[in-house]
Amino acid sequence: MKLLMLGLISLGVGLTTAPALHADDTPALSADQKFKAIYEKEWDWRQLQFPGADEDKQDGVRANQLPHVDADAQKQRLKAWNDVLKQLDGLAKDELSAAEQINFAVYRPQIENMAADIRFGGYEMPFNSDSSFWSNLGFMTRKPLRTVEDAEDYIARLNDVPRYFDEQIANMRAGLKRGFSVPRAVLPGRDVSIAAVAELAEPADSEFFRPLKDLPASMPLERQEPLRTEGLTAIREQVIPAYAKLLDFFRKEYMVKARKSLAAESMPNGKPWYRQQIREYTTLDLSAEEIHQIGIDEVARIQTEMLATMKEAGFNGTFAEFLAFLRSDPQFYAKTPEELLMRAAWIAKRVDAKLSRFFNLLPRGRFGIEPVPADIAPFWTAGRGGTSTYWLNTYDLPSRPLYNLPALTLHESAPGHSFQLSLADEQTSLPPFRRNGYISAYGEGWGLYAEKLGVEMGIYTTPYENFGRLTYEMWRACRLVIDTGLHHKGWSRDRALAYLRDHTALSEHEVTTEVDRYISWPGQALSYKLGEIRIVALRAEAEKQLGTRFDIRAFNDAVLAQGSVPLPLLDEQIHRFIAERKAAAAEQDAATTPQ
Repeated sequence: MKLLMLGLISLGVGLTTAPALHADDTPALSADQKFKAIYEKEWDWRQLQFPGADEDKQDGVRANQLPHVDADAQKQRLKAWNDVLKQLDGLAKDELSAAEQINFAVYRPQIENMAADIRFGGYEMPFNSDSSFWSNLGFMTRKPLRTVEDAEDYIARLNDVPRYFDEQIANMRAGLKRGFSVPRAVLPGRDVSIAAVAELAEPADSEFFRPLKDLPASMPLERQEPLRTEGLTAIREQVIPAYAKLLDFFRKEYMVKARKSLAAESMPNGKPWYRQQIREYTTLDLSAEEIHQIGIDEVARIQTEMLATMKEAGFNGTFAEFLAFLRSDPQFYAKTPEELLMRAAWIAKRVDAKLSRFFNLLPRGRFGIEPVPADIAPFWTAGRGGTSTYWLNTYDLPSRPLYNLPALTLHESAPGHSFQLSLADEQTSLPPFRRNGYISAYGEGWGLYAEKLGVEMGIYTTPYENFGRLTYEMWRACRLVIDTGLHHKGWSRDRALAYLRDHTALSEHEVTTEVDRYISWPGQALSYKLGEIRIVALRAEAEKQLGTRFDIRAFNDAVLAQGSVPLPLLDEQIHRFIAERKAAAAEQDAATTPQ
């Protein structure tokens, strides 16, 4: 199906369930069959709507066009997803099998959140201080072009950049008009990544040309040079002018007209929008006030552990002096990007040797370690993990302390994101919306739990590295306080900066980029600690209930077995796991007890 047709059709027609067959012996569709028909058709449609959505994977729908993001396309999507929700409401949910009830518990919130994002006009604010639609295009350059068709599709997407950017600009103008924008306070410097493309003198110097430079030997030689010429033409005549137009808009309109307030709740319809952000990112029905208090309690608890670790390191000064020491002493910093990358690789390999002691099921997929691309590195977080890549930020080395590197590596690679995402992708019995879906509270909660597993694995070898782990845990606890403080309680940027600076050993650069991230991306930062708290609590419950029968490998496998799920569903699944293990133990005891 051609992508051009997608804006002209309604998903609702395509997703209606088949009618019951007439007077013969063929039974009507079961609840499972009806539900499966809904989500399979919607998923196929969704893949066509967002081609190339996951550039970290080597398969997927052929992508020869960028997504349509204009207001009409958004209305069509909302109409489609509302129709899906209506069909879901018409299902006899109680008649679903146990497996499909789990699928339903994952699928419905997924559709609800996508529909809510459009309903609130989220597409009118298509970037934040951390991530942006224009920078994300750079990731399509990391996917190898293996065939002529791959190269042709890639060039077609380059030629589509002006249309895509024009639609994004129209959306942002609509957002500015109603006061729905990224706050002005975090915008300075964010134009650098646009200018990096807009001001290129030579198309061949563009990162967008890199995939065409490295065409494989298996591609017919007579096609390679014409493809490179077409690619250079697309970059010169389409991509660079599109970025130049975006840069002009960003500097002359967006930065001038963006809102001065920080709080999400201060925007039009801001209070229900922030509540929806909380619901989407945490999967929990918690108020901002409740989350703020959870954060304060966690900060106090972790502070006690940090003080004890400081004493273990033999430091006799104050906590503030210890933080100053950690931020300034050269022993804690790599001298070259290569040194930082090699240290991360060494940590990852040490972890690799321990994984079989903590997991029965290991993913077949492997990840590589790559530096964050230079154009986005200044405002990106310290690292990020995908299915096949652990991106490590080597920008501004004095802000990348080595004592944080073990926790970062555990979180982003294995047994954190790369490990979890690969396992989910390899669960071929699960439907694609679960294998490829990502629920932040679960995924980020697992990443933070993976940092804790590093203690049992013996990955933290010095008090400084353990303090780095606690700094990372404190960082996530502070997020609960700062995010709700900014968006619900009216905190200033300076107050948020001071709170993070005073409680963690993060560098000043990281403190600034992180707070700006929370300002411009409401709710996302809440997912980490709330997810980890739940996983840790479930493990404590399993250890208590199972006693000597508790098996860390079986527990970890059970948490990962379902892929990314809402936290309430994870509760149900782990409680079922505990009950089944207890029942199996009771049966074994009964079988071995003399009669």
